[in-house]
Amino acid sequence: MLVTVRDNNVDQALRALKKKLQREGVYREMKMRRFYEKPSERRARMQAAAIRRARKLDRKRIERDGGQQH
Repeated sequence: MLVTVRDNNVDQALRALKKKLQREGVYREMKMRRFYEKPSERRARMQAAAIRRARKLDRKRIERDGGQQH
């Protein structure tokens, strides 16, 4: 990851770096890896996330189609 420092403004470059790290999910990954997660717990978490994504996609599809569900 590359952040350029312009006009010797390190604070602005640091803010840009933090924003990039946040967007990439590095902080979330560090928080997850702080403790060991059993493979079964990881599978359950991933499956729950997939279900949430599918439900959200269904909600958006229904909203886009005008609420008509046939």
